[in-house]
Amino acid sequence: MTATAPHFGPSPIRRPLTAAALLATLISLLLGLVLAGASPASAHAALTGSDPQDGSVVATAPEEVTLTFSEEIAVGGDSIRVLGPDGERADTGEPRDLTDGGPVRYGVALHSGLPDGTYTVAWQAVSADSHPVAGAFTFSVGAPSKTTVALDSGNAGGGLVGTLYDIARYAAYAGFILLAGGSAFVLACWRRGAGARPLQRLVVRGWITITAATLVMLLLRNPYTGSGKLADAFDLDGLQAALDTKPGAALVSRLLLLGASALFVAVLFGAYAKREDEKEKQDLTFGLAVGGAVIAVGIAGTWALAEHASTGIQPGIAMPVDVAHLLAVAAWLGGLVALLVALYRTPHITADAVRRFSRMAFGSVVVLVGTGIYQSWRQVGSWSALTGTRYGQLLLIKVGLVAVLLAVAWFSRRWTGRLAEGEEGAVSAVEVSEGTDGPEAPEIAGPAETSEPDPQRAVQLARQRAALTATRQKRARDSDPGRSGLRRSVLTETGIAVVLLVVTTILTSTEPGRTEEEAARATAAVTAPAAGGEVNLSLPFDTGGTDGKGTVRIDITPGRTGANDVHLWIDGPDGPMDVPEVKLAFTLESKDIGPLPVVPDHLAAGHWTASGVQIPMAGDWKLAVTVRTSDIDQTTIDKNVKIG
Repeated sequence: MTATAPHFGPSPIRRPLTAAALLATLISLLLGLVLAGASPASAHAALTGSDPQDGSVVATAPEEVTLTFSEEIAVGGDSIRVLGPDGERADTGEPRDLTDGGPVRYGVALHSGLPDGTYTVAWQAVSADSHPVAGAFTFSVGAPSKTTVALDSGNAGGGLVGTLYDIARYAAYAGFILLAGGSAFVLACWRRGAGARPLQRLVVRGWITITAATLVMLLLRNPYTGSGKLADAFDLDGLQAALDTKPGAALVSRLLLLGASALFVAVLFGAYAKREDEKEKQDLTFGLAVGGAVIAVGIAGTWALAEHASTGIQPGIAMPVDVAHLLAVAAWLGGLVALLVALYRTPHITADAVRRFSRMAFGSVVVLVGTGIYQSWRQVGSWSALTGTRYGQLLLIKVGLVAVLLAVAWFSRRWTGRLAEGEEGAVSAVEVSEGTDGPEAPEIAGPAETSEPDPQRAVQLARQRAALTATRQKRARDSDPGRSGLRRSVLTETGIAVVLLVVTTILTSTEPGRTEEEAARATAAVTAPAAGGEVNLSLPFDTGGTDGKGTVRIDITPGRTGANDVHLWIDGPDGPMDVPEVKLAFTLESKDIGPLPVVPDHLAAGHWTASGVQIPMAGDWKLAVTVRTSDIDQTTIDKNVKIG
């Protein structure tokens, strides 16, 4: 049956195509606005520190180089490489995990007897949320020197492999939404839709899409996180290595669950669609609902297992919340697409089915709001991150799209009521038209010389009757303004939902605002208004743990070159605050001096002091203050001060 939308103008067959084209243009423009200026996804595990530090100059070569990250990472044999001034490897082997319950730290030992010069540290790993991370920095032994090191850029997660992998990620989300949402629409809203071919094709295409996308992601996993070469997608050793990782295991689990979902789809559109007995159909509905829910939860869990929810704070809560969020998205947006297909491609969708979907969509929105608030707090953490980071800005766009979608859905509910009012009249119109233009009109008498009916002629007459009946039903439906208005409203909802899905998928590949702010805070430098004389600083901090907020006050006397006395106080919400550890480091980046470490002595509650701190020359020094409030909660805050 041709998809048409009535009352758009004098040509009811061509105008829907025009409306669809305009909607597609609008979607393309919105996608362009969302994606314009988009840079490659930032690293979700940020490098928050190193020893030696980036750009520092040390007197003698260290025994090892250590790197500190904001969250867990997966490393391999070549994840951390230290290259000498001549470009040769200066490290001795595979990185060692030095975390031991504290910050995430990895170290690699160096050869003994290294010459003076500038050394390059290049690192590449996989973040706990499955995205590749990489970077490089330098330090110098003795004095800076020229270096012949030339590092590859943009391999991990970029290039053609990165583009194909991102496309597969989008397709996997879209396929799951069509598969789960379309099935939920049939079982919960319109059981007769199980026999409708357009809905069957929609759900099956969703299954094919997510299955193909998952296979592509599994094959590309090794080059995506490693070399970036498309040919490595067929490297069996690399594929085996990818299967041994958490994201690889999640993709394999998804494929197994999709095999079970194929059986579910076969039963839904096979035995279930053909079942006539109401009692048997009701029992089968319950069985399909339970089995489908288990499969849907399992498939949604494969995303929660390998992405943002599995790392960061409160993963035990975040993972089930993420599953509930994704299922609510599928029920709402996938059901919306199924409703649109039913309105345009099937003749018998009823107002009751639309009302049932409206109730299901309302429940999904309630779940989305609750889970979305928690996810926003967990991933953003502050108002400044909401407006000052790319993740926060995309989240605001998503919230705005949801608000617009809800507004359009309100109009759809109004059209649903009008559809219900006009439904009986439409049925009567069909009956009247069948009475006045009965199917006998085109019937032609058989040959006079035989009394036996002509089978071929009977088939032709049956086809003519079916065509006439379908034409009358379509005419009655198209004359119903309630159905026409609902079609337009749902078409608009679906267009907005497509853009919303794109923004949501971009969010999953964007560094969370909380992590981005923490990394920026670790390297932030704000010039203090001090020019000679005593230096007084006040630096707020937040380690993220219990009782992790406070303020560091520092006095440096006399604030000139040579020996200085440093007094440090930490104030909590209720007064002086003792912490397990506090330390300082002075760095003069313009002269490649430092960091010069200072470990103050604990003098009294919330008060530390250090005497004879040597400042070798005047300049704009970066003062880094590290505060640890528990075994695992620590932060470093920087400030530039003019000394001398």
